[in-house]
Amino acid sequence: GWIFWRVMAWGRRCGGSKRQVILFILYVCVCQSGAETLRYSLAEEMERDSFVANIANDLGVVPSQLAARKARVVSEGNEQLFRLNENTGVLTAKESLDREQICPQSDTCTLFFKIFFENPLQLIRGEVEVRDVNDNSPVFPEKEMVLEIPETTSPGSRFPLESAQDKDVGSNGLQNYSLGSNSHFSLALGTRKGGAKYAELVLERQLDREEQSALNLLLTATDGGSPPRSGTAQVRIVVLDANDNIPVFGREVYEVRLAENSPPEQLVVRVAAADPDEGSYGKVRYGFTQTSERSRQLFELNPATGEIRVSGNLDFEEAENHEMVVKATDGGGLSAHCKVQVEVLDVNDNAPEIALTSLTASIPEDAPPRTVVALFSVRDRDSGDNGRTECTIDGDLPFSLTPTFDNYYELRTNAALDRERMAEYNITITAMDWGTTQLSSRESIFVQISDVNDNPPEFTQEVYTMLVVENNGLMLRIGSVNATDADTGKNAHVNYALVRQEGKEQPDVSVSSENGDVYILHPLDYEEVHAFEVVVCATDGGSPPLSTQVVLRVLVRDENDNTPIVLYPPPESSVAVGELVPRWAPAGDLVAKVVAVDADAGQNAWLSYELAKATEPGLFRVGLHSGEVRTARALSERDAPRQSLVVLVRDRGQPPRSTTATLGITLVDGFSEAHLRVREEVLAAEPDGPLTLYLIVCLACVSVLFLATAVAAVVVKVRRTRWSEAETLPAFPKSATESNAGSLPRSYAYDVCFTTGTVNSEFRFLRPLFPCFPAGLPPAPGEQQSSVCSQEAANLGEEGD
Repeated sequence: GWIFWRVMAWGRRCGGSKRQVILFILYVCVCQSGAETLRYSLAEEMERDSFVANIANDLGVVPSQLAARKARVVSEGNEQLFRLNENTGVLTAKESLDREQICPQSDTCTLFFKIFFENPLQLIRGEVEVRDVNDNSPVFPEKEMVLEIPETTSPGSRFPLESAQDKDVGSNGLQNYSLGSNSHFSLALGTRKGGAKYAELVLERQLDREEQSALNLLLTATDGGSPPRSGTAQVRIVVLDANDNIPVFGREVYEVRLAENSPPEQLVVRVAAADPDEGSYGKVRYGFTQTSERSRQLFELNPATGEIRVSGNLDFEEAENHEMVVKATDGGGLSAHCKVQVEVLDVNDNAPEIALTSLTASIPEDAPPRTVVALFSVRDRDSGDNGRTECTIDGDLPFSLTPTFDNYYELRTNAALDRERMAEYNITITAMDWGTTQLSSRESIFVQISDVNDNPPEFTQEVYTMLVVENNGLMLRIGSVNATDADTGKNAHVNYALVRQEGKEQPDVSVSSENGDVYILHPLDYEEVHAFEVVVCATDGGSPPLSTQVVLRVLVRDENDNTPIVLYPPPESSVAVGELVPRWAPAGDLVAKVVAVDADAGQNAWLSYELAKATEPGLFRVGLHSGEVRTARALSERDAPRQSLVVLVRDRGQPPRSTTATLGITLVDGFSEAHLRVREEVLAAEPDGPLTLYLIVCLACVSVLFLATAVAAVVVKVRRTRWSEAETLPAFPKSATESNAGSLPRSYAYDVCFTTGTVNSEFRFLRPLFPCFPAGLPPAPGEQQSSVCSQEAANLGEEGD
């Protein structure tokens, strides 16, 4: 404070409040830089929750910051001795502190603690000195001490007395001895190397056993407390008869070095004292004197042999040295003393201790490298290399350890994390010391990796193909698309939607946003659309969301919903219109061909033909797959001149659909005027159209041919020539080659033959020659599609009389 006011005064002299503010900030920074350790003191035996300090005031922060930064106090060791109130910033003792119990072997008792802050992480060290209170009185190990002193002992001889023990330290510890009033002895005080005070009885006047065989003295030990405490013991002096030789030790001090892991019954040292007297005066026995109770528990002295052996568990961390006083007494009561100093050697018998101070249980997978995960400390109670430690992480993990200060380590990430590859880590930290026989300890830290939306959904297939039967119902489910997301939680929740494509009509399909089910909204017609494709988008629930797309191909399966359509013979034509078949047509002769198509596909469009009804069932037959109508046998005079055939056309769907075609056939013997009149009646019954025009043109051509034939008959030479060329009657040629099923044959050709004896014009033109085209194909330029295609390959003529 004095420095602060001096700085402020200097600032005023330099002029201006601005300079004062700058100097004040400098002062605060200097003070903060030096406040590395908070030091406090507390008297022992204070009540529970006793006030230690106000941390908030000492650190210069408001109490609300302590709670905001999650301030907490951690004591060294396993027991937490202090409590920090985050609301007030007051540091209190959790329990009443007993200095003698906490620091039994130390003159000063200092408790260390650390205050941890988070957001950001900060550590402040502190220490509390537990002040001693005079709450323990000096206590002698024995209430009565017996000294046997020969009467021949010369004045000035000294006799060590048992020292009192006071658990308090400093001025509250043992300070003085006093002896009750007597005429033979006085008390001499001394201080040992460690600072402990001891008392020796000094013979001031020669003893005379005959005058007084025993003396009783009161020895008082007093400490320096306020008020002082004291303890007493009776000293009984037994005056012995003359024994002029006392035992003599070979050495005044025995120094021994002993490892702390020495087993019980191990020999430490053998002390020996010689007495030249004979008999009981020369027999020496040994015992401890002026030795602490702890040393008496750790070591055992054989009273007859003087061997000192280990009887307890030595611990270098508890006490590094032990000092014992051995008293040798002969049978005459004479005694001598020697010191035994045992130095305990440290061995590596303490494994490192790992204390976890701060831990972040969950970190995001996108946390940058060098992110602090945990803070812990390592402590080894051994000394030297046995107490030096090093820490490692087991396994190849994306974490590393960074030493900070005071045996503290930070656990940090050293690489990018991926929750989808590893969602949690069980990090095992091994702390190992540098001892010859290394000891180690392990601590497991469980760190969970929280999810970040870094994975888009992935469809289980590259392309989804689904099948739907035409004429389906409304909102028919035909399948589903499925996408998985490697993330978790809402980042893995996938929604589905159709991607609208600009310039294209939206198909009648819908996708469920929750489960990816695909529905057809309206009935489909295979004849209108065979297949279509849409794009489905899967989007997760992350922020920002990620998405991916897949092609959904929908194939429409044909259903047998179309009845075959007969192209030939035309359904609108009269039944009387038919084919002219000469009666001398042989068996197997092609009469006509029924042509039909089916708008379905596949086997639903495979057509078969069969004769459903006929005037004479055995006269004609129909090709199963070609639809060709042929004579089943040779025609005869007994056959009716007019035949009616009903051909059944059936597809192979399930169930099959069928239709019928009626075909009229006229059996003719020749082409007389009667037949021509019948044909003209039939043609007249048909509706006008292009066919009528062609028939008129053909009849005109026939008339011209008839006139030419008449002129030729007048010329004899021409007649003889033609007679010689026509020696035999013309015969009908074989039928043309059959065409493939499902298509019409080529154009039919007609040959005209005359005989030299023709009197009447019996030439009749059966049908105009129109080319035939496969179903669905347009005629070539200059040609017209014929409504009737039949193959009548015959030579027309008749032999003259």
